[in-house]
Amino acid sequence: MYAGSPIRPEEVLYKTDHSLIDQSMHARMGATTLNGDGFGFGWYDGSRPPGLFRGTGPAWSNRNLREISEHLETGLFFAHIRASTGSAVQETNCHPFRYRNWLWMHNGLIKDFPRIKRELALAVEPELFPHMEGTTDSEMMFYLALSLGLRSDPPKAVARMVGHVERVAAEHGIADPVQMTVATSDGARVWAFRYSTQRKSRSLFYSREIDALRALYPENPTFQRLSEETRIIVSEPLGDLPGAWQEAPESAYGIVQPGEDRIAAFEPEPV
Repeated sequence: MYAGSPIRPEEVLYKTDHSLIDQSMHARMGATTLNGDGFGFGWYDGSRPPGLFRGTGPAWSNRNLREISEHLETGLFFAHIRASTGSAVQETNCHPFRYRNWLWMHNGLIKDFPRIKRELALAVEPELFPHMEGTTDSEMMFYLALSLGLRSDPPKAVARMVGHVERVAAEHGIADPVQMTVATSDGARVWAFRYSTQRKSRSLFYSREIDALRALYPENPTFQRLSEETRIIVSEPLGDLPGAWQEAPESAYGIVQPGEDRIAAFEPEPV
């Protein structure tokens, strides 16, 4: 996820030492090294619902992704590379997912999802249910969060969503059901969550403040031209610049917004 000064997304997707495209082939911290079961790219231009481009093939070989990332400019975009945890490789299962002005992407899984899928689906609001297009646990989490108040209070809605999933899983004898890092946005702010029931969550990193990076690397031209509001949130650092990346705390969420960003503890809530 990138938020800040408008850039061409190729700067993040292709041009860093450990870019997202490199991670799709050589992930260092993920559950799998290879992430070739599809990809997605979502972006905001400030006046309309976000654009969305997804494909079922690997990101590293998609010529249209390279074309788009080289030619458009945006100050807020999501990018995702997928390694399926069991659901079909199809376009509607690729992240990010979109509902009106909201984007959502997820790294992780709901354990034994097929066993509790029906019961979870019954908690999705009837008016939202027709908008679900795919079959993934990740999209289910999105629509549960929307049903539980994402549009008015994202941290509370995600906490209630996780609490609901954990309760349903417990009723079916499923231990440690939730593994997630999640990013979501309404186009103005971004929320990122790191949590797992077992408290051993997938990796999540965020970039340090730009003024600190300028002080550390005064010769880097990229840091000199980005605004102080610029932030990048990633599963793995995009390069090996010492001091440039900080690991998100376990069981926490952060808000990237105009003005002061914030990090707080995250705990599931009963529904």
